[in-house]
Amino acid sequence: MAEAWGIHIPAAVGSDPVEGGFISLGWPALGNIFALTPDRHVFKRLVAQSYPEKKPGAIPVDAGTLFKFAFEVKADDLIVYPSKHDRMVHIGRATGKKWHDGTGASWRADYPNHQGVEWLAHEPRDAFSQSALYEIGSFITLFRIREHTAEFAAKATPGLSYSTPIETAEAPLSDDLTAQQASQVAEETTADFIVRRLHGSLSGYDFEHFTAHLLECMGYSARVSEKSGDGGVDVIAHTDQLGFQPPIIKVQCKRQTGQVGEPEVSQLLGTLGEGEYALFVTLGSYSRQARIRERNNPRLRLLDGEDLVQTILVHYDRLAPRYRVMLPLKRIYVPDPVSG
Repeated sequence: MAEAWGIHIPAAVGSDPVEGGFISLGWPALGNIFALTPDRHVFKRLVAQSYPEKKPGAIPVDAGTLFKFAFEVKADDLIVYPSKHDRMVHIGRATGKKWHDGTGASWRADYPNHQGVEWLAHEPRDAFSQSALYEIGSFITLFRIREHTAEFAAKATPGLSYSTPIETAEAPLSDDLTAQQASQVAEETTADFIVRRLHGSLSGYDFEHFTAHLLECMGYSARVSEKSGDGGVDVIAHTDQLGFQPPIIKVQCKRQTGQVGEPEVSQLLGTLGEGEYALFVTLGSYSRQARIRERNNPRLRLLDGEDLVQTILVHYDRLAPRYRVMLPLKRIYVPDPVSG
């Protein structure tokens, strides 16, 4: 019976794991972890020796993560990768291929340990229950999925059975790691709540008005285009009240939680004249080709769901009452993992 694993990979790796069919783990100072003796005590000793700055409470947790990645993840196990890069949940099965390679892309030096994955499904976060999202919000890099295996498996491998992991004595989290996990869960839960509310409460046209209002909260003047015949431009924004002075920003809004492709971005760019800029806003993410287009065009900015949430949080106090009612938030204090 296969097991189910969740893994977190930093957003800096981009779309490489999904496009390349693998997952990665760090701790490069340990070298090839697949060649180590399959003994947790060996991993603990090497982590302590290789990373002397680590706090004692973090060593068993990191060593356990490395050991599980090297020796407990098996072929056909379910892999669930909630990507911060595109706010998608990627689901696949482990192929059983494991290798160590720190060459190539710049991020690989920090994440040289790889396992092959056959990706089978790519779903936006709002395709899952909130409790399932809680479970894959674990702060630990690699973790067993215990409660919602069937929900994730149904998206990728219908009919394939998965085991409920036998409870083992995992190393308890230190106070610092517990604080970091609490902070991360609070942030991710808030982001999921905002995206769900915007998607469920607003029509496409309403989302255009919300985007225009948010731009006004940022100090721009903005107006929404007519419902038809806008040529892909939903909002016009500018810095002066009359809209005569450049720069003029043409905005396209997509109230979707999936991925926006390069052709839609190119359509917006095709509307630009001299002194005009393009802003694309979506609740979802963008394809790799769309992001490449953004990097190569200084007049284009792509705002994804994560960016939109952060912008809303920064300007929340300036939102109109009707939008604050739709997005009821209150300020709370959580542990700061940077300062702690």
